[in-house]
Amino acid sequence: MISTTRTFLCRTVLVLALVSSDVVAWAEAGKTDGAELWWSLRPVGRPTVPEVEVADVGINPIDRFLAAARRAKGVRVVGPADRATLLRRVHLDLVGLPPTPAEQEAFAADGSPDAYEKVVDRLLASEQHAVRYARHWLDVLRYADSDERMTAAPGIHLWRDWVVQALHDDLPYDQFVQVQLTGRRSGERSQMSATGHRFQKEPRPADLFALGFLARGAGEDPQELAINAVDTVSAAFMGMTVGCAKCHDHMFDPVSKADYYAMKALFDPLVLRKVTLASAADLVAVGKAQADTEKKRAPIERARADLLAPYKQRLHEERVLMLTADVQVVIRKLEKDRTAEEQKIADDYFPILRIDGDKVDAILPEEVRQRSRDLQKQLDAVDAEARRAGAPALPVFHAVEMDRVREREKSYVLTSGDPSRPEKDHEARPGWPFAQGAPDLREGRVEAFADWLTAPDNPLFARVAVNRLWRWHFGEGLHRQTSDFGKQGGKPTQPLLLDWLASEFVRQGHSMKAMHRLMVTSQAYRMASETGPDTAADQQADPDDTTFWHFRLRRLEAEPVWDSIQAAAGRLDLRVGGPSFDLPRPDAKPRRGDAAASPKDAAKDPVMKRRGIYIVRGFSTSRDVTPGFLQTFDVDDGRAPCPMRLQTVTAPQALFLMNSPEIDEASARLAERVRTGSGGDLDRAVDLAYRLTLARAATPSERDRAGAFLEGDAGRLKAFCWLLFNLDESIYVR
Repeated sequence: MISTTRTFLCRTVLVLALVSSDVVAWAEAGKTDGAELWWSLRPVGRPTVPEVEVADVGINPIDRFLAAARRAKGVRVVGPADRATLLRRVHLDLVGLPPTPAEQEAFAADGSPDAYEKVVDRLLASEQHAVRYARHWLDVLRYADSDERMTAAPGIHLWRDWVVQALHDDLPYDQFVQVQLTGRRSGERSQMSATGHRFQKEPRPADLFALGFLARGAGEDPQELAINAVDTVSAAFMGMTVGCAKCHDHMFDPVSKADYYAMKALFDPLVLRKVTLASAADLVAVGKAQADTEKKRAPIERARADLLAPYKQRLHEERVLMLTADVQVVIRKLEKDRTAEEQKIADDYFPILRIDGDKVDAILPEEVRQRSRDLQKQLDAVDAEARRAGAPALPVFHAVEMDRVREREKSYVLTSGDPSRPEKDHEARPGWPFAQGAPDLREGRVEAFADWLTAPDNPLFARVAVNRLWRWHFGEGLHRQTSDFGKQGGKPTQPLLLDWLASEFVRQGHSMKAMHRLMVTSQAYRMASETGPDTAADQQADPDDTTFWHFRLRRLEAEPVWDSIQAAAGRLDLRVGGPSFDLPRPDAKPRRGDAAASPKDAAKDPVMKRRGIYIVRGFSTSRDVTPGFLQTFDVDDGRAPCPMRLQTVTAPQALFLMNSPEIDEASARLAERVRTGSGGDLDRAVDLAYRLTLARAATPSERDRAGAFLEGDAGRLKAFCWLLFNLDESIYVR
């Protein structure tokens, strides 16, 4: 006993010494000329993996770091989760779908030592893994299908589809970021001809859609694109909240107002580029149809314009006379005779002088008003005829490109971040925070920034990325504020492990799938979530689970809730890509573009089976774009980057599971599925229902209670399935 105790103490002292020496080294690495950098700005080292008993934690380096941290706190682990729990956990984590009964049986029958690792590899290779993790990244990158300030809404889903494909291909993370910023991979920007002439290389065609990331930020004001780019890029890829530097130097982090506008100057020359996605035959057909329609409309439009011209001119003159004399002079000039400054004045007053149709209609004599309406009906009839003829609609996508004229213009600091208030005495030259010296912009402004951002020696880039991946797997980041690595965000709970993971990420060529595999095959990931009276001392020593001595119980996000329900009901369509669809809205009037107009139509509409990532989301002041189901389960509308979704538990969530048409329909379909699949045997039907909803067999006591509830009546299966959907276990991962 004494010998065993002495061995344990010696091992503990050795572990603590190793941990302490690495902490000292990690801290010393951050000192430059006597001044200490904040932890996230220090170079990423590669801490020594602690020496611990292999029998205790296995060979995964993650477990060795955590074992050392637990030893330091005197914390014990709760033990591994059972196989059924682990299988459901990793399925919902990696692909967002529960394991099928066949997958459950195959895993239970596989007694090989690497049975779990084979499951992980299969899931990572699945296209559904990319669908699942694209949703995570799109939260961070503020994807929205519709936003009243977003010009690039048409075709924006093609950016989402590019993200899915990039993750499926395991595009290295540095290139994943590079392409979304520049449209090109860093090694494919230019090439040399045989005669020694360097020219810009044609980008990969599909990579055009990655530029939806920047196009998404374009709004009414030309400077919105650059401002949104700075705010999103800094939060998503640098883990820095620089937004407050629009108005003043950052109060806590080394980001000045000048830094913010230097970064904005990188993106100032970017403008939207509308790309028509059509074949030559489509273009010819649409051009011909438009020409025919315009030919029919022209005489009617001319007659109506002549009819209304004197009344529009009268209203316009009345409004001009309300302006000051100097502005009137500008307005009365022909556009070609105005100076640039005068044109700016005329543009500013355009909204005031614009004559809307209802204003003209209000002053028309009755006979003129009736004639105008008759002509408008004729125009509508021409348009209706064109629609019936079925001319193909041309799909479009908005990318971005560098405007060479704007590139030559100066950028300025903005007062209070207001695009209309540039400080002409404070020019902003292109640059970025934390840059060493003047940047080399020969390949382009954004290209130079992207190279710095994704460089292996950038201390923020890999740290921020692996911390996000860790949080998505474990429910809590090694640094809790996943988009704030500044002083307000605090310090990481496991700094050595975070730096080791960041260095390993770079060593693995920025492969996200390699990091996913490393994390989910760790013993820390495979632990049980249940804690009890026997863990009281551990809870007191580490109440926040910073050493990950047990797995965190988590509620599923909205999309896996939706997907799990539809999968259990046998109505989930796993097709990848395509436009988003809207959920049916009770008492809502049909709207052009809706997938279905009412709950009654939902069962008839095959698009309703699609995965939750494809449910439309966005924002408008005039209507709810994001469906109530998504809002109920804490989905943001995409106006701002969402680094971490809320995990609320609310009455509307329970009401959705109890009363919604979707659950009623799913319960009926699941009941029919288990009735058919069991051949009418109610005991087998109960077990199949458990496997389809909770990914496990029913326990003996659950079978008994189910039998008492059903009373031998197959007609009660729908109510029984409804009960399973309403169990806490159905929407929680343990």
